[in-house]
Amino acid sequence: MIDIAQLQKDDIGKWVLYEPYAGKKEKGRIKSWNDKCIFVVYKCDSQWDKFQDYTGCATEPEDLIFTR
Repeated sequence: MIDIAQLQKDDIGKWVLYEPYAGKKEKGRIKSWNDKCIFVVYKCDSQWDKFQDYTGCATEPEDLIFTR
């Protein structure tokens, strides 16, 4: 689980792993967040250097962990 209250500006772009209760795990990069969810880019046509140009998917922080 990622604690939204602990996120800082330098966490933008960090790799995370989405681990839902049921379903497929997926790797992505943090684009932004608000007080309820973290917006993660999971797909960007393998152009990870331009991930901020892609739409971030609202993800529950309980389903995310930091990864490489």
